[in-house]
Amino acid sequence: MKKLFIFSAMILLNACGNSEKNKKDAVESKESKSKEVTMKTVNFKSEGLNLVGNLYYPPNFEEGKQYPTIVSSGSWTTVKEQMAGLYAKRFAENGFITLAFDFRNYGESEGVPRAWENPAMKIQDIKNAVTYLKTLPEVDHNKIGAFGVCAGSMYTLIAASEDVSIKAVATTASWLHDAEAVKLFYGGEEGVNERKQAAQAAKKKYAETGEFTYIKTISTDDPTAAMYGNFDYYLNPERGAIPQWSADQFAVATWEDWLNLDPFPSANKLDKPLLMIHSDGCVLPDYTKKYFEAVPSKNKELVWMDTKLQSPMHQFAFYDQKEEVDLAVEKTSSFFHKYL
Repeated sequence: MKKLFIFSAMILLNACGNSEKNKKDAVESKESKSKEVTMKTVNFKSEGLNLVGNLYYPPNFEEGKQYPTIVSSGSWTTVKEQMAGLYAKRFAENGFITLAFDFRNYGESEGVPRAWENPAMKIQDIKNAVTYLKTLPEVDHNKIGAFGVCAGSMYTLIAASEDVSIKAVATTASWLHDAEAVKLFYGGEEGVNERKQAAQAAKKKYAETGEFTYIKTISTDDPTAAMYGNFDYYLNPERGAIPQWSADQFAVATWEDWLNLDPFPSANKLDKPLLMIHSDGCVLPDYTKKYFEAVPSKNKELVWMDTKLQSPMHQFAFYDQKEEVDLAVEKTSSFFHKYL
């Protein structure tokens, strides 16, 4: 009888101990989850077309509260799962609601021709993304900012100069060009004109036949590709060469719209807080400095990162490399917390 009592007591002690452990594990699991960023897929319209985005919520998100919110845009040709999504998630970790989305003609969003890099459309898509965010009860309508990487910086700056709902803007490794700069990348005046003529022919063919004209997005052996060279980010499946992105589809119609874009007239209209992060190893560093100087805002900051990499190779490090991304996230988060 005594042995039975002792055995029963041990069972009760173990049960109590396990119960307390289970409660502790449940609490720890709940706390762990509360520290995690959550994400949901959203849909919104841009000029009648359905765009698909990933909306990130900060840890400890509370229903009924409103949060400062950021629209994140990546480089040309990209999809939301690349650098736009990477930065959006990191900004959410720092207390913001963030949106990374597929522009028209890309990823899960509607629009044809596919892979048509149309700056005017992308600028409007950013504005329409902001309009969509203003319909969400968890978004503080007076605290919406915009962030862009590479060419996304160019579109974001122009959108911010035109949309009063965007209260502050930040860029990282901005690609800013004009008619002279594009000659440096695309074979001088002759190369630029050839590409524009090819784009006009592609648009004419599409209008007449409904057929799209494509070239490769990137190649190391095809000089007609949109990006010709050993650019690891777009070639490496562990980096940007992900299944959602196409290395083989770049709409030739792009060239006319892309090469004619000049963001510099927007600079003198950008009278709102501005942060620009760049380096001598990124693309066209003097052009970022030129744009920054032309902005009339008194609340502006230019962060210049030291690097031994030659231009433009440091550009790609800001897409996904820890040191560069950490710097950009820290500086940009502090900036938006101050001005949103």
